Order: sequence, then C-alpha cells, then structure tokens
Amino acid sequence: MRVINTSLPEVKLIEPQVFGDDRGFFFESWNDLRYTEAGIKFPVVQVNVSRSAYGVLRGLHYQWPNPQGKLVSVLEGEVFDVAVDIRRGSPTFGNSTAAVLSASNKRQLWIPEGFAHGFVVTSETALFHYLCTAPYDHAGDANLRWDDPALSIDWPIRAPSLSVKDARAPLLAEITTERLPAYPAQLSGSSEV
Repeated sequence: MRVINTSLPEVKLIEPQVFGDDRGFFFESWNDLRYTEAGIKFPVVQVNVSRSAYGVLRGLHYQWPNPQGKLVSVLEGEVFDVAVDIRRGSPTFGNSTAAVLSASNKRQLWIPEGFAHGFVVTSETALFHYLCTAPYDHAGDANLRWDDPALSIDWPIRAPSLSVKDARAPLLAEITTERLPAYPAQLSGSSEV
C-alpha cells in the first residue's frame, strides 16, 4: 500500500497493493493494522454504497456537530472526487484537493472529519463505496455549494445533475461559524494523520 500526500495535509490518497493475473485481481480495501501503520486510524462504524449515472454530482456534504470521516473508493466506473477543508481557523480553510478514483486505478481517498466531500461521475455509471467513522446523522447533515467561486474547484463536468438539496446549498461564506467544525478539531475517532 502506498499513501500519497495531497495539497491538504490531512487528506490522503491511497494506492493499495494489487495482486493480479489473467484470471482477475485481489487487494485489501481495508486492513486496520496496515492503515494504522500508515497513520490512518479510525473505527469503521458504517459502510455505504451508492450508484450514480454520468454527470451526477453528489456534494459537497459534511456533518456537524457529529462529523463523519470517510475512506472512499469506486467499485465500478470513475469519479472526480473532492475534499474541502471547512474547519474554521484552519490554515487551509476553503482549500480543496481532488483525485480521480476508478475501478481500474483502485485508489482510495481518506477524508477526515471536518472536511466537506463530493464527487461527480465521469463514466457511464459509478458504484461508490464509503467506510465511515460515524453513523449518518440526519440532524447534523449539511452541505455547501459545489460551484462556490471561492473554492475554485475545477470540476470536469460543467452542468452536473444535482439533487434539490445540493442545488440549493449555501456558499461557504453564508454558513455560520457554529455550523462549521473548529481547527484543530477536537473530534472523536479522528485520524492520527
């Protein structure tokens, strides 16, 4: 397994070691000991799978005050995946990092608690997989605008398909500080990265 630093120090891109031949392949998508040794330690308390069609954009989502970190990957297809630092007081507040995740490259992205997350599907369909540090909290569910000019995200699809909730999301500057995590985040289950 190789852990690659991104422009946001806490967000990590992971390339698992893949064993394969003409019959197929095998790789570990989670091994607590190996990830802990790589500096990524969190309890897996919920696992989600979503399927989306080309051009569907989901995000940018986060939970507060009950944050949820995510280790995400793609089981079928390809997505452009984004993490945004929304921790008030952070030196990288409002900055984002992105990676292409696909079934063929088998990469994973670690998005710690305190970051917003979103992705857009760039293949015909995509089957997206999430390992989460906390259960979904409807009362804490929040989002921010995918095309917020202050975030300068270079999405590969200009007119994505959005849910009503995501289409109506506020700009980061419109979110009150009490609805954003603090830096340094004093969060349970935080990565040791």
